[in-house]
Amino acid sequence: MNSFTTHLSMLIQLALTDNDFAGPEKGMIYMIGKANGIKETEIDGLVKRHLNKEPVKIEFKALSEEERFEYLYNIVQLMKIDNEVFLSEIRFCEKMAERLGYQKAVIREVSSKIYSDPAITSDRHLLADTAQKFRIN
Repeated sequence: MNSFTTHLSMLIQLALTDNDFAGPEKGMIYMIGKANGIKETEIDGLVKRHLNKEPVKIEFKALSEEERFEYLYNIVQLMKIDNEVFLSEIRFCEKMAERLGYQKAVIREVSSKIYSDPAITSDRHLLADTAQKFRIN
């Protein structure tokens, strides 16, 4: 699994935490995948694997700082895209943040600054600097 397929797998897992993989979450995942050269059929396959609860290993060890932040940004944006944030989604994001090398509290901090509408841009440099303060050394 390449790093971007891993990225999509993480987003799909988050989208499935509320047992409702549809609408804005699904659209965002497909949009991100297609924008990064992933074919729709490959995205369909990943979704099917997750829906069938097949094990999908997600590795973060080889990611650069920028890639780690991009993952973090995308999971928070996806959590908020449907304007409903469930505790299960928050917990998933905190778990992924820790696996990415951040403290759990980074989710609360950057979530307050990331908009649910992907069309609204956030100050990514400020967010990256904020997230960096929560890196676990």
